[in-house]
Amino acid sequence: MERISYKELPQGFLNGLLAGQEYIDNAGLDFSLLELIRMRVSQINSCAYCLDMHFKEGLAHGETALRLISVSAWRETPYYTPKEQAVLAFAERLTRLPAEEHSDDIHNELSKYFSKREIALLTLAIIQINSWNRLVRSFGTVPGKYEVKKKVNAL
Repeated sequence: MERISYKELPQGFLNGLLAGQEYIDNAGLDFSLLELIRMRVSQINSCAYCLDMHFKEGLAHGETALRLISVSAWRETPYYTPKEQAVLAFAERLTRLPAEEHSDDIHNELSKYFSKREIALLTLAIIQINSWNRLVRSFGTVPGKYEVKKKVNAL
């Protein structure tokens, strides 16, 4: 099913994507919130590999299965905070990017919970998962085999 291997990518490009991902992951945003964003955007983009990955990563980092699988219907549930709801609405808007809509209202809602720096980081996180989704879907990366890497604690 795989059409293109990551080994066939120019190394500098893949390194750049990975460096961007590492930056976002270590920029101070809540990891659970990032996983909710990644799940929702991957649902919108129908990226099965990314859904598998971020479901498993979310569980490994303490998120509940219920919240991860329900994120596509977040408006209909009582278990996402107003802060999370604002981020999910932003992720949907930025992913779909309707040309006829302005984003002032969504930024006004986000600014209730996040600084400008944090909103910029959230924007980068949404852009990043959209990039991964498109890359993975084009390459035909096979879903279902992702394994969460165990972190080794330094003593």
